[in-house]
Amino acid sequence: MTKRFIGVLFFAFVVASVASLLLYRFLASSRPLAAKPEPAMTRLVVAAKDLEVGRVLKEDDFKVMDWPGGTPQGATSRVQDLVGRGVISIIYEKEPVVESRLAPRGAGGGLASMIPPGMRAVAIRVNEVVGVAGFVTPGTRVDVLISGNNGTASNSLGVMTKTMLQNMEVLSAGQDFKKDAEGKPVLVQVVNLLVTPEQAEMLTLAAAQTTIQLVLRNPLDREVSKTPGTAVGLLFRGGKLPTPEGPPIAPAPARPRVVAEAPRKIEAPPVKREPPFVMEIISGTTKNNISFPNGEGK
Repeated sequence: MTKRFIGVLFFAFVVASVASLLLYRFLASSRPLAAKPEPAMTRLVVAAKDLEVGRVLKEDDFKVMDWPGGTPQGATSRVQDLVGRGVISIIYEKEPVVESRLAPRGAGGGLASMIPPGMRAVAIRVNEVVGVAGFVTPGTRVDVLISGNNGTASNSLGVMTKTMLQNMEVLSAGQDFKKDAEGKPVLVQVVNLLVTPEQAEMLTLAAAQTTIQLVLRNPLDREVSKTPGTAVGLLFRGGKLPTPEGPPIAPAPARPRVVAEAPRKIEAPPVKREPPFVMEIISGTTKNNISFPNGEGK
């Protein structure tokens, strides 16, 4: 009787456990999920379409929409604060319009709005070779090489090439900001470099009196190298000009002139003579000495 009671009790325990598990799963699946909190929304002015560099903004270039998260630095919710400003960096559709992408108020649009205060933009006429086969694009950095005569009468080395400017920023290259009737950029054979007023004078004179070649460089490489330049006369000699910072190269010292001396007359050593032979003669009380040459008195 006891074993039967224990078996029934165990069976009831198993049934109750299975029923409890099924009930728990049913209640868990039917419980509504907790709603996630919605992110805070901010009303911002965004671009209604892609805005290219040099464009003067109008009211139909913007739209105001809710922007999730915090407000980007320089963004605004007032369209009237942006109308008439020039674009200096491309703004893509539905991207917030920030101050760092726009020219100052009153600067207008086009290339002039991209020039920082105190700087100038100088146009250089180029071709496919001078423009590094089209790899000189806006935003890249180049060095400017010039080739020509150095202007001195004693130019025995011929045409010279020198790196005149280094690490110059390219504002525009090979195309205008405006487009033709088909929407394609208008190709122009010029490159606009961002320079100081002194560098603008140097480039203008170099463009008129010498040949200019652009050299493309890594935008991350900002080091200015000191090069002495080279000349046609040095290409065939395997030499180079002295560096600007180094001391002047002194000419090689002249060899001392050697004068041939007349041969000296070698004299024979004097013959060693033997002392003379002396004979003493005694006559009475008188004593006399008579000398004879060596060998003659024998």
